[in-house]
Amino acid sequence: MAKQEKELTVEERLKLLYDLQKTLSEVDRFKTERGELPLEVQDLEDEIEGLQTKIGNFNDEIEQLNTLITNQKDTIDKASELIAKYEKDQDNVRNNREYDYLTKEIEFQQLTVQSSEKKIDEASHKVDAIKAQIQIFKTQLAENEQVLTEKKGELDTIIAETKQEEEKQREKAKKLENKINNADPRLLNAFKRIRKNARNGLGVVYVQRNACGGCFNRIPAQRQMEIKMKKKIIVCEYCGRVLIDPSIAGVSDIEAQNA
Repeated sequence: MAKQEKELTVEERLKLLYDLQKTLSEVDRFKTERGELPLEVQDLEDEIEGLQTKIGNFNDEIEQLNTLITNQKDTIDKASELIAKYEKDQDNVRNNREYDYLTKEIEFQQLTVQSSEKKIDEASHKVDAIKAQIQIFKTQLAENEQVLTEKKGELDTIIAETKQEEEKQREKAKKLENKINNADPRLLNAFKRIRKNARNGLGVVYVQRNACGGCFNRIPAQRQMEIKMKKKIIVCEYCGRVLIDPSIAGVSDIEAQNA
């Protein structure tokens, strides 16, 4: 028959919870050391991807414009051939009606040439403008890639220096969470919720100068007495943090009063 685990007292639960808080605060310290670097790296990677997409789209547009230019040049060549043919045919007309017809056809093909030349000119200007914009984007891309390399180097250095200790603290936190969860799942869930909403990540604080160590609102004498007795879980009525007696944190009453 499996041996039943001993139920933890409130004081033991609070001690475990405070140990978990200290461990997670240490993990938070590693994150602080990394600072904004992870976000900066992500932003740079997103910006680089955006620039590459824009350059790719511009190159596609240039390809389409070059195809248009080629097609319009073919149109000019065909129209020019027709003009030459119609002008030659005019030398052999039998009456004015045939001559007028050929004249109109020549004028139509000349208009076609003019229209195609205009389209070629407009497309060529667009190509030049797009190429100039691509050059600007390529310069930005090169600069961003350089900065990204530097930022990644900084981040990799910081991670390499703290990785082993951070993993050690994370493993410790995981074990503490399991212990607390086995004893009091609601307490662990409440702690996680409080810690998530707390600006400084503190879900457990000890009483300092007769006040909450998190929000620094004064705690009534009767409530302080209950906290010192360690018989039940007590939270701050202002910020919701779990309140513990300084002794659980290894702090003397004198140190807590002078904190």
